[in-house]
Order: sequence, then C-alpha cells, then structure tokens
Amino acid sequence: MFNFSRKFLSMSFMVQNKNFKYKAVLLYSMAKTEQKSLFLEAYGDGPILRVLDFLITFQDYDYSMKDIAKHAKIGYTTLKLFWQSLLERKIVKQTRTVGKAKMYKLNTENQEVQAFMKFYWKVTDSKTNSLEEQYAKVIVQR
Repeated sequence: MFNFSRKFLSMSFMVQNKNFKYKAVLLYSMAKTEQKSLFLEAYGDGPILRVLDFLITFQDYDYSMKDIAKHAKIGYTTLKLFWQSLLERKIVKQTRTVGKAKMYKLNTENQEVQAFMKFYWKVTDSKTNSLEEQYAKVIVQR
C-alpha cells in the first residue's frame, strides 16, 4: 500500500518525455521502500494518525474494524481504545453490516473531518512538491 498525494498519482501516469518518466519512476521506487505516507513522515506515526491516514486515503470504501486495524498497521486492541471516541465525535460512521461485522468509513460530511482532510492533502502536496524538487536536482546532476 502506497500513500501518495493526488498530484503524484496523476503525474505518474503522464509520460511526456524520457526525463519525466525517469523522475516518476525514481519517486515511485523511493516510496516503494518506505511504507509510511508523506503525512505520517511529517506529523508522526501514532495509531490515531495511522487510522485517519488510511481512512482518508481510501475514503471511498468501507471497512470492518479488523480491516482498518490491519491496513493501518496497528493492533486491533489499540484501535478499540480510541474507536468509541471516533464514533462519538462522528469522525467515522457505520455504513452497513456484513454478517456479524459492522462496516465503517470516514464521515466526510463532518466539518472537523473536512478541515482535517484539507490539511492532510495540503501537507501531502507540499511534501510531494519538495520531493519532486529534491529529485529533480538529482536528475539534472546526472
């Protein structure tokens, strides 16, 4: 699972010339070895931030608590410690029930979530731009 900004994903599919293609491959290969999102690199790697990072990145889908813990790379017991708080603050909402599993997704209608998402993507875009500049210098030097 790789977490990139929307800008990087759209750029990775554009191939205009050899230098640009090489730059995109270089950025992709650097991110492949690092399993942490750009947001988590900038603001820390706590369990709540990991969950929010996962839910923002994959906000179109719903997940069980077990899947959220697995994909956010935190323990299920750790997730249970703060999950009720996320529900009470309406940061996440239950979407449906599959068998015994309740499915949840990020509540994008919540103003707190909207503000956090705006901040999240601004930080991610900023980090992406700085990485592009950094690696563009490496390409120019070659």
